[in-house]
Amino acid sequence: MTRELTEDQSTRRGGAPLKVAIAVAVLGVLGMLIFDHGPWNKPKMQHPVIANYSTTGEAARAAGADVIPTEPKLQVEPSPPVPKPVHPVNPPPQ
Repeated sequence: MTRELTEDQSTRRGGAPLKVAIAVAVLGVLGMLIFDHGPWNKPKMQHPVIANYSTTGEAARAAGADVIPTEPKLQVEPSPPVPKPVHPVNPPPQ
């Protein structure tokens, strides 16, 4: 089965945008990999003398900040000030 090419099909160039999109995607992924895993992005270890505090609260207290707990929320919300419906929205099947 041979397929005859018409003049429109033989001169058509639809692959350029796809090639550009693939190139941008590949360069983006490579850029992220290099940026995230490069030698400048290594975890920095602190000496035990410098890392004195195990929690944020301890560090804040050592810096002179007052650490107070947040106000507790209500356990039960009050009922809204609207009348209750007389009939349920969906009556039970009988």
